[in-house]
This record gives sequence, structure tokens and C-alpha cells, in this order.
Amino acid sequence: MVLTLLKSLMLVGVLLGCVAYAVLVERRVVARIQTRMGPNRVGFGILSTLPIIGRLFGFLRYWKFSGLGQPIADGIKLFLKEDIEPANAYRWPYRLAPIISILPVVMGFAVIPFGPDIELLGRNVKLHVASLRLDILYLLALGSLGTYGVILAGWSSNSKYSLLGSLRATAQLISYELPLGLALLSAVIYTKTISLGEAVEFQLANGWLIFSQPLAFLIVAVAALAEANRSPFDLPEAESELVAGYFTEYSGMRMALFFLGEYMHLFLAGSLITALFLGGWSVPFFGAAPWWLGVISFCVKVGAFLFICMWTRSTLPRLRYDHLMHFSWKGLIPLAAINLVATAVWAALL
Repeated sequence: MVLTLLKSLMLVGVLLGCVAYAVLVERRVVARIQTRMGPNRVGFGILSTLPIIGRLFGFLRYWKFSGLGQPIADGIKLFLKEDIEPANAYRWPYRLAPIISILPVVMGFAVIPFGPDIELLGRNVKLHVASLRLDILYLLALGSLGTYGVILAGWSSNSKYSLLGSLRATAQLISYELPLGLALLSAVIYTKTISLGEAVEFQLANGWLIFSQPLAFLIVAVAALAEANRSPFDLPEAESELVAGYFTEYSGMRMALFFLGEYMHLFLAGSLITALFLGGWSVPFFGAAPWWLGVISFCVKVGAFLFICMWTRSTLPRLRYDHLMHFSWKGLIPLAAINLVATAVWAALL
């Protein structure tokens, strides 16, 4: 029980830090693609402005650190911003929506295996919080729950822009969860397990699943982008049409929770794809790698997925909404169904 609590606290702390600096990395990547500099001025001198303990960090005031203090400055700014609640909003659903939006994503990381089992103080320690042996089913269920936060945010704000954004998000989730489920089912049939840890072990013995199920990999990657409302699938929060979509009426830390949920969703999608299609903690051409190298390998693969998402944001234009729906119902779903049938026939004949 104590070990599970410690792993949970460590996971949340590392995840929050990774999300904060993923925002900085994305801003720098997008800036480079657009031939700009990006944030490169704010160092850790912001810590010297803190009350009481600020003097301890006075020596950092003139060191820029290439903008590495920008996430801290952004966090302080969001924490101190005024929290405005619309007069006509439905109070409790409005307040609960950001929590409902982010909580399922955080809970999803509990079943992600970040590395092999290790020996620590004479005990066998698993590098994941919980092992349900129903990991993929658990993640699909949590992915559906996260939509309720978006729906509540749009409806409870009592705003036309927010309502339109939540309706778009709901339709988008339903449309893209179908091909996601079908593609994951193809991977389940191929590996004969719905446990992510067992799927990684299968790939250690038989090779990465991306080579045997490339179509399922592409469908899962695209559907994950759509479910995270990332460009070019960011119709629920299209700034040019809906101001900010379902969280238009939110400010301060409540708005920050929606941003955290979006980036955590990307990390969760990258972790799922890494564990299920990219061999998890396996290191190419290395054989039996030590556990710390396996963890680094896992993180590098997730980082590569995030970089591709950032690159996509700067490259592809936002889809028109009818094209977004047609792409799922007339493109991804038939392809996922064909791939599922082909995988099932192959498994039956093997």
C-alpha cells in the first residue's frame, strides 16, 4: 500500500513536470518551424521574487538558462490570475468539469508499464502503479469518461461558443473512438492479450507490433490526436470560430486544468502506442538491456511521438468539420474494420 502510494505520488510529480516542459518544447519547436526564436529569455530568476525564501535564489536573477524558467513563470501567472465565474453558469457542474476532464487521464497512467521489474531492497518492484491484466479495456473506459468533463464545461458555462465546442467534442470523440477501438482490438487479437505488460513481453520475443500491424498503428496514432483535440483535429476549440470552444468561459487554474488534460492525454496516447506498438522498454539491437536503459528507451519513444504531434500542429491546416467526420466514418472506420477481419482470419488460420 505504501509502495503504491509512493509510486502514485512520484508518477504525478514527474508527469506535471514533463507536461510543463513539453509546453516549452512545443513553443520552441513551433517557433523554429515558423523561423522565430520562441521563449528564450526567462530563467529561474523568477524564484528570487518569491516572498520570504526569494533571497535564497537571488544568484539566479541574471542567468537566463535559455528560457527554462518559462514554465515556472507561466504556472505562477495562471495561479495568480483572477478566477472569473459567469453569473449565468450552472455553478457546481461548471466547477467540477475541469476536474472530471483531467482525472481520468491521470488515472490512466496507473496501468502504463514504464520498464521491466526491478529488485529494490530485496523486493520485486514493478515499474507501474497497478496491474489489472485488463489494461486496454481500462484505458478505453477512462477515455470515454473524460468526455463528460468537456460536455459539462460547454453546457454549464451557459454560452453559445462553449456549447458548440462541447457538441463538436462529443461528436468527434464518438467518431474517432470507434476506429481506435477496432485498431486496438486488432492488436489484442495479434498478441492474444489485453495486458500492456504482456504485450511488451510478446514484442520482446516476436518483434515490434508496428511492423506486423502498421495500419493499426497509424489508425491509433491519428485517432489519439483527434481524441486529444490536437491540430488538425482541434475543431472543438477552434479560435477563429469559437474563441476557445468549451472552455471559453474559464480562466485561471480552471482553464489551466483543461490545458494540462490535453497534454496529459498526449503523453498517455504516446505511452499506450509505445507499449503496444513500439516494444515498450525494449532497446533496438541491444538484447537484454538494464532496467534504467529500458526506462530511457520508453521515454525517448514517447518523446518522439510528442515531437511528431508538435510537427503536425505546425504543418497541417485545421480540417473543415464535415471533412473531419467523413475522414472517420468513410476512411478510418472501414480501414480499421478490414484490418480487424484480416487479423482475425490470420489468427484463425495460424
